[in-house]
Amino acid sequence: MRIIFMGTPDFAVPALRALVEAGHEVVAAYSQPPRPGGRRGKELTPSPVHKAAEALGIEVRHPVSLKGADEQTAFAALEADIAVVAAYGLILPQAVLDAPRLGCLNIHASILPRWRGAAPIQRAILAGDPTTGVTIMQMEAGLDTGPMLATLRTVIEDKTAGALTEELADKGAQLMVGTLRDLAVHRAVTQPEDGVTYAKKIDKAEARIDWSASAEQIERQVRAFAPVPGAFFELDGERYKVRAAKIAQGSGEPGTTLDDALTVACGTDALAITRIQRAGKPEMATADLLRGRAIPVGTELG
Repeated sequence: MRIIFMGTPDFAVPALRALVEAGHEVVAAYSQPPRPGGRRGKELTPSPVHKAAEALGIEVRHPVSLKGADEQTAFAALEADIAVVAAYGLILPQAVLDAPRLGCLNIHASILPRWRGAAPIQRAILAGDPTTGVTIMQMEAGLDTGPMLATLRTVIEDKTAGALTEELADKGAQLMVGTLRDLAVHRAVTQPEDGVTYAKKIDKAEARIDWSASAEQIERQVRAFAPVPGAFFELDGERYKVRAAKIAQGSGEPGTTLDDALTVACGTDALAITRIQRAGKPEMATADLLRGRAIPVGTELG
């Protein structure tokens, strides 16, 4: 097929590569414009999809918006059979949705209709869902409301958002390739009305640990915000990001350390912090941190 690919972050890269490896002709890759990054944030840094597409010799387009008539005309002029979308980051106007001969298919990182929206992986972990997955969906004007062509499930267990994102990116890429191969026999299924939830964008303020919550909920928070933005607490005016932790037995005033190994009392049970990162420092095992920066029993963490 002649395919327009639309995606921006690392999550979308495996799908782009899989389409090329499957023999499809990717006529253009649309991605978010380069953003300030690099040292001191002064250099414009292309997105992961932008870099991958250029390496594959694919034309890259990065309009700020697709609402203008000129951009829509340029999109339609590609005469694509289909557009494949994965975490692109821009709303597609109806004229864009209608331009490819077979419309636009989206790789969404949840089993719809649960977790429609911007942050399905993080929200699934925070909610304690036992499973999640990917859905191949025919796009329409609503937010992730289109009919479904294929789904694939996986267990969440103790995975971080980073690990789960990598897994679902690979699974979604292969599911999309298989869906396109068998597109003639796929029947789109309307999403059920029951079970709709929305995965709103992550606010950095959500990463601050509230020790009055249960240890179970805080452990989920640590995994949901790993690697970014990173669940954190403050001590003596310095921010510490909790990179890994496990639920432990113990009780006390929430936010108070119960031993000299950084086990912290929570609203219910306790949290043993196993990996940590001081502001401006590399991530390390908690034991390594404590050898140089003791945090004694009874310390109150902000």
